[in-house]
Amino acid sequence: MNIQMYPYDEPWKNSDDGDACELLAYYQPQYNHATGLIVGAEALARMIHPKRGLIPPSEFIASMEETGQITSLDLAIFEKVCVLQRKCLDEHLAMVPISINVSRKNLFVEDFVDRMEVIRKKYDVPVKYLRVELTESAAEDSVDRVIAFLSKLHALGYIVEMDDFGSGYSSLNIFKNVDFDIIKLDLCFLQGNLNGGKAGTIVSSIVRMCQWLGLPVIAEGVEDIFQADFMKSIGCEYIQGYFYSKPLPESNFLQKLSGDAIGAIVPQLSLIKTMDAGSFWSPESQETLIFSNYVGAAAIFEWTDEKIELLRLNEKYVRELGMNMTEKELISGDPTASMDEVNKTKYKDMLRRAVESADEQECETWRIVRSQCCGEERVCIRSTVRMIGKSDISTLFYVSIRNITAEKARFTDLVDTERRFKAASEQANIYFWEYTVATKEMRPCFRCMRDLGLPPLVINYPEPAIEAGIFPPEVADMYRDWHRQIAEGVEHLEAIIPLTVGRVPFHVRYTTEFDSMGNPVKAYGSATLVVDADK
Repeated sequence: MNIQMYPYDEPWKNSDDGDACELLAYYQPQYNHATGLIVGAEALARMIHPKRGLIPPSEFIASMEETGQITSLDLAIFEKVCVLQRKCLDEHLAMVPISINVSRKNLFVEDFVDRMEVIRKKYDVPVKYLRVELTESAAEDSVDRVIAFLSKLHALGYIVEMDDFGSGYSSLNIFKNVDFDIIKLDLCFLQGNLNGGKAGTIVSSIVRMCQWLGLPVIAEGVEDIFQADFMKSIGCEYIQGYFYSKPLPESNFLQKLSGDAIGAIVPQLSLIKTMDAGSFWSPESQETLIFSNYVGAAAIFEWTDEKIELLRLNEKYVRELGMNMTEKELISGDPTASMDEVNKTKYKDMLRRAVESADEQECETWRIVRSQCCGEERVCIRSTVRMIGKSDISTLFYVSIRNITAEKARFTDLVDTERRFKAASEQANIYFWEYTVATKEMRPCFRCMRDLGLPPLVINYPEPAIEAGIFPPEVADMYRDWHRQIAEGVEHLEAIIPLTVGRVPFHVRYTTEFDSMGNPVKAYGSATLVVDADK
């Protein structure tokens, strides 16, 4: 299929039949599976034929690479992305970074990056909203060219993703030589093979390797909840695929960005719900692979007639308890034997709640851990349990644990520090509060709540403070404008403001905190009593 090229916003002619084709950019969102948030998108080229309708990329990408037209196609899609991002900027719409694919052929077009920059500057789109994808196969064929190409892009501030990682045979060598920023993992390993031990081992090894190298991983081609949850369980939360969304036309993509989908929590099916409890006893099952390697400190136990018997545990469970205990020592004992009556009752109450609710339950218990080599130590363990099987005489549970003894000690120190801080702030006449920009929520300090009658959470701030007279009418508009400036990205504000009905002068300050994209997230306010306003 031979396409004659025109500017990005004009039809492209199919010289095979003389009909004009329309080039479109479709957008496939990328999600954080742990939160349900959209974190980015990939722009994909689509051709619409007036008679044939949507033409799949497989019918025109290869031919365009052969004829040299792929350069115009890639630049046209890049321009469409810039137009979209400019629209989002001008209309103050929600934005995420969008990546565009660059053909291996364009590695040999000397001015390709320069032409990209001409387009980007034409629409004045910050480079942080644009990303570039290169396939693994392109890196295999032309390592030197890729290195030079990436150097140009990095010098301009672009994030570069390796697409289709795992589909080729030189991946480890590419890791060593080429400075990619994000890896997009091809889930061809898991297609129809989720329960295969080799598939899980390969994918988890790749994710761990990327984590060691500090490279984020996006799993491509995620089609169902099993794949999504499996990837999350091995440390890969970023996914792209039909499970969340197919590639969308621009209008549908903008609706997804601006609607309830942003920040929405997608219903997730936990690993325990999807497993067959019996498969835990198969050494070759996927559940065994995950249980042994990826879920943290975990065990399986049976509860019969108020007695607990550990049936299976992983190495992390042994290490989490500390004291150089052995698996044999733990398997042979009842975990509640190390607890006093108060903590034992708390633990068994948790088990009863788990049975009644058929859901996860959690508690913290203190216990005395003893080992033959290290003696004994008092530790605090946070346990999370879920019932996975039940008979007339016993109940089977899955438990994950975390040793929080050190956290408890730090919390005790924090409480003591807070007590001293409260005493000091009483003497200094200082009020503190935290303001969340997106939600307009304010969280006051204890003195604000005590002296001014504020609740622990103030909604639609600063209006309630103005209505209560904390900020008098003559400064109300100025204080509202402060919050508008904070939302627009001002870093620091301060002034002497008369507060309360008594117009007592306070030195009020705000400092803004920003996220990695430069957007204001929170602002921290303080008000210090001015002893002598003339000084």
